[in-house]
Amino acid sequence: MSRCRTILTSLAFLAGLSQAQSQTRPLEFEVASIKPSNPTARGSSIMTDRTGGLTATNVPLRNIITSAYGLRDFQLTGGPGWVGTDRYDIVAKPSRSENTPAAAPMDLPDDQRKISEDQWKERIRSLLTDRFGLVVHKETKEQQIYVLTVAKGGSKLKAVPTPGPGKNQGMRSDRGRSQGMAAPMWMLANTLSSNTGRPVVDKTGLTEKYDFTLEWTPDVAAAENPDSASSGSGPTIFTAVQEQLGLKLESTKGPVDIYVIDKVDRPSAN
Repeated sequence: MSRCRTILTSLAFLAGLSQAQSQTRPLEFEVASIKPSNPTARGSSIMTDRTGGLTATNVPLRNIITSAYGLRDFQLTGGPGWVGTDRYDIVAKPSRSENTPAAAPMDLPDDQRKISEDQWKERIRSLLTDRFGLVVHKETKEQQIYVLTVAKGGSKLKAVPTPGPGKNQGMRSDRGRSQGMAAPMWMLANTLSSNTGRPVVDKTGLTEKYDFTLEWTPDVAAAENPDSASSGSGPTIFTAVQEQLGLKLESTKGPVDIYVIDKVDRPSAN
């Protein structure tokens, strides 16, 4: 009887250990195809779907890495030059047994969408490690940043209710134009960060979702000097943020996470 109890206890321990190991093991894609893009291809995209899969078309590896770690381009340094020039087509799918959402990403509540996005990024990081041998490390440096605040005259944003399933929500951006559809402030901050080349920290205190359109004349020099005039006929992004949204971008210094590529190889065969 004692021996039987010992065996059962051991089996329970091993089962618990196996479960703990499976819980700590990074999420992975079950299958993945990686191919060099057609040199004549135009345009590029990185997309997910309701299964948590990855479809990247004509995308430099650098863009895949920044997507996997949730970075802006200026937060990634190091690595050989081909990381930014070699383009790939990638199709990857998770296991059917994994708990993937049955709804499209835009139809999920904010908390579930965040979980789904984090799991998607974790799978991409595993893919980069397994197929590209990617090794990175993080450093935190004091650098110039922008703080997003409410301007003196007050916010011009109008809050909207969270849209129902199937309704557009998020950000849509082109050169010199960004449209928010039931977008929270952190999405606007991310978009402004991509267009100014610096981290943007939201300190507006605005916690609802908003519809808005922001239009400006792109100007590289303005990203370095918010007080400079636009070289085109329209406003700089800094002027547009204040005049059109009632917000303000203020330059200051703050901690910035930088990821450094220590090692990376061209992909292994499919």
